[in-house]
Amino acid sequence: MTEQSTRKSVFPKERIPEDVREHMRVARDEMKKSVEGLLPPEFVEHRRAARKEMLLAFRGMLDHAIERIDEHAKKAE
Repeated sequence: MTEQSTRKSVFPKERIPEDVREHMRVARDEMKKSVEGLLPPEFVEHRRAARKEMLLAFRGMLDHAIERIDEHAKKAE
């Protein structure tokens, strides 16, 4: 592997001054607000509901995987 391919693409926190990171956070939040302002409120509400449903689906998959692990462990005892 080359040196460039092994480097992380994100700078460590130590290399970016705190005031710059804070400015970036504020800019991101303002950009998000401005984009949401362009979209109908129903769209934003639907998007949030869809995101929640996706997270619940992932939770269901994880719960199922955990149950299978527990069943396998019980059978091995």
